[in-house]
Amino acid sequence: MKRLAILGSTGSIGQSTLSIVESYPERYSVATLAAGRNIEAAFEQVERWRPRMISLATGELASQLARRLREKGITGVEVIWGTAGSVACATHPEADFVVSAIVGVAGLEATHAAILAGKPIGLANKECMVAAGEILTRDARLRNVPLLPIDSEHNAIHQCLRVGERNEVKQIWLTASGGPFRQLPLEDFAKITPEQALKHPTWVMGQRITIDSATMLNKGLEVIEACRLFDLPPSQVRVTVHPQSTVHSLVEYVDGSILAQISVTDMRLPILYALAYPERPASSLTFDLATLSRLDFEPPDFARFPCLRLAYEAAEAGGAHSIALNAADEVAVEAFLRRGIPFSGIPRTIEEVLEETPAHHPETIAGVLEADSQARERAREVISAAAMRV
Repeated sequence: MKRLAILGSTGSIGQSTLSIVESYPERYSVATLAAGRNIEAAFEQVERWRPRMISLATGELASQLARRLREKGITGVEVIWGTAGSVACATHPEADFVVSAIVGVAGLEATHAAILAGKPIGLANKECMVAAGEILTRDARLRNVPLLPIDSEHNAIHQCLRVGERNEVKQIWLTASGGPFRQLPLEDFAKITPEQALKHPTWVMGQRITIDSATMLNKGLEVIEACRLFDLPPSQVRVTVHPQSTVHSLVEYVDGSILAQISVTDMRLPILYALAYPERPASSLTFDLATLSRLDFEPPDFARFPCLRLAYEAAEAGGAHSIALNAADEVAVEAFLRRGIPFSGIPRTIEEVLEETPAHHPETIAGVLEADSQARERAREVISAAAMRV
């Protein structure tokens, strides 16, 4: 029985993970949950799964949940809060495996603490790896802690890499749907609304990742994550636009062989893979081969998607530039969603922040978070300045 700490339990990955636990009760159970701000979902999860511990975002929310649990007669569940609460959940002695799915750098300290505690990680938070991958991978190697990717693309690469040696890899290919604006005329980009950008053609995801997919910044973050996870330079991590999203990623070997991982577009499959690795349990997540009647691949348009170019530049620079890329994007996406900047303002904001970011490689998580905070502040200044010019 593998006991799980699920960080981000009320989000889509967290809920899918709990679905896997429900489907495989003989294999998995819940040790701890970090639930963020969704107190209704947190209450339902505690009622169903009875974890040893649950953490919420704030002390007020934790007090509300504790009161509701008492009124319901539910005992034996420790209710805590904040970053310290997430860290406690991630390092709980009864947790055998940590699913890191808190969105953004909010889950960074807990993920790092879990690595230091020797807990295997199922990583669904690319922002942690983008901002602090140099530190996380270093400390994971020192402690022989597995970092198992849950992102569908990196999970696919992990599967394809199992059949060959690393020195036999020529390059890896990350597939991208191209988002909703792959064929939109460039002159129409200035009129893109948040509602249009939130209509992803393939996946149902959270708001930020959906906007990032529309700008292809999400694929840029995945390039950086792949460099860290698989110890490859950016020149060996390629992106191909694949609108069908059937092939999740590919690995090209030096002999000319290309291996592709194909499966249903259901996050439960990569989650199950990470939880069970190196086993492959039977599942109901079958794929209809008839849908392979057409597979299109095309190179990404860097003029249409400048965020992808910026991500490659940040990947080459590493350190503070990767941190600034992620931080500036998060601030810019928030501004776009509240109609504070146009769609094209997202890459403009990121580029301006990157131009002003000095070369620096933080050695600690505290240093990463400080650089992240500075980049966010600079992004807000850029957005404010742009608003004043309008």
